Amino acid sequence: MATLPITELTDRAREIFRLVVEGYLETGQPVGSKTLAGGGAINLSPASIRSVLADLERLGLLAAPHTSAGRMPTESGLRLFVDGMMQVAEPTARERAAIEQRLFEPGPIEAALEATSAILSDLSACAGVVMVPRREPRLAQLSLVAISERRALAVLVGLDGAVENRIVELGEPIRPGTLEEASNYITAHLAGRTLAEALRSVEAEIASGKSALDAVSRDLVERGLAVWSEDAARRRVLIVRGQANLLDETALSDIERVRSLLDDLENKQSVVELLDLAREARSARIFIGSENRLFALSGSSVIASPYRDREGRVVGVVGVIGPTRLNYARVVPMVDFTAQSLGKLIG
Repeated sequence: MATLPITELTDRAREIFRLVVEGYLETGQPVGSKTLAGGGAINLSPASIRSVLADLERLGLLAAPHTSAGRMPTESGLRLFVDGMMQVAEPTARERAAIEQRLFEPGPIEAALEATSAILSDLSACAGVVMVPRREPRLAQLSLVAISERRALAVLVGLDGAVENRIVELGEPIRPGTLEEASNYITAHLAGRTLAEALRSVEAEIASGKSALDAVSRDLVERGLAVWSEDAARRRVLIVRGQANLLDETALSDIERVRSLLDDLENKQSVVELLDLAREARSARIFIGSENRLFALSGSSVIASPYRDREGRVVGVVGVIGPTRLNYARVVPMVDFTAQSLGKLIG
């Protein structure tokens, strides 16, 4: 259903709607006419307020979970509020300092990405998510170490200090000296290049007959680089932290929704596809409940913002996943600030 333009609401209806939404986001409970009348913000009787609430319900902006329990915003109502009424609050100095302190601690970029998801989770009381940049590390060293007669461990050290391992199938028994020869060749000739660049260089050198390696060593070098470059080109790593934050008292009263949400988070490829929708956004994108297919059943919201390198290229996405009853005004700028801070670190 299309969301009603905010301009079509009367001033009275707009103010009552705003108070209901803000009250619900603060407490998680439906807001009744007596609460609104007693707050002093509206100079109307409870009966007049109930009439406006009924109108807002007919418009699909509010819903009454029980006959006399007050109203709460529908997903359409939340969308109207977020797009047309919400006034965002900049992150506090304390929040900014906490984010920057965690991100800029010494260590490899992987540690900063882990810290990003953790700090977002801590500050928002939601699950923090970070989609790792789809990029290949530049080689500092690549070593091949025998772990059996037909298998070797390829250990890559990147220029950024990151260390990763892969298993290489050898096909036939290899003498230890051959592994060392292949490792030394890669480190000496290909350091500073991306894996894809290194693989292309090796293939070109072998094809031209200029390689000093014997046939077995050439095969090892190609195998070692190929398993890395293929993986780096396809891999989309998603870091999720703080799932336990999603198990609040409201969630535990609806165990099926909890199970659905946790199942959704386990399906990381689908989460990546959802976050990909935010890659082209200029700032944070907000997905509320059934607006995204992935979290439709669990009724969760996602706030995601792209982060860029120093050349302005989008290299990943950061965000939070939580209940639709999020403090959007606080979390949206927090996610944006985190994305900007991470972009400064990526370089």
